[in-house]
Amino acid sequence: MIIRRAQEKDMPDILRLLSQVLEVHHQGRPDLFKGGVRKYTDSELAELIKDDSKPIFVGVDETERVLGYAFCIFVQHIANNILTDIKTLYIDDLCVDEEIRGQHVGKQLYEYVLGFAREQCCYNVTLNVWALNEGAMKFYEACGLKPQKIGMETIL
Repeated sequence: MIIRRAQEKDMPDILRLLSQVLEVHHQGRPDLFKGGVRKYTDSELAELIKDDSKPIFVGVDETERVLGYAFCIFVQHIANNILTDIKTLYIDDLCVDEEIRGQHVGKQLYEYVLGFAREQCCYNVTLNVWALNEGAMKFYEACGLKPQKIGMETIL
């Protein structure tokens, strides 16, 4: 597998994987997540692919088929009253094609993102994971991530 920045030619595969993620969330919390919709329009995804402040990485096989992706966002709170101005790379979304999960594609993508963050002089890498997604939670814990903050709710 080769990991590289996403390109417009990867959009159909990325959109397919985004649908897989959406379905996991919709199945787990249909009260919050719509089913059968798209997270991004074609034009929105094309713009994201070009945005250096929001790099998207893809793992591709020898035929250039996208096996997984990591959507990232640089975050820095400069001149904030309470937060330091550390540079963070936030993983907004990480997905491996459901047909090949368990083959360490996610681990390789995550390790690649860590290396990229180090090269960019980031202080840390963060992400959010929905409690309904137990498989993702176990994966991130196995990668060494620890809770930074916990969101809580009560449904009225």
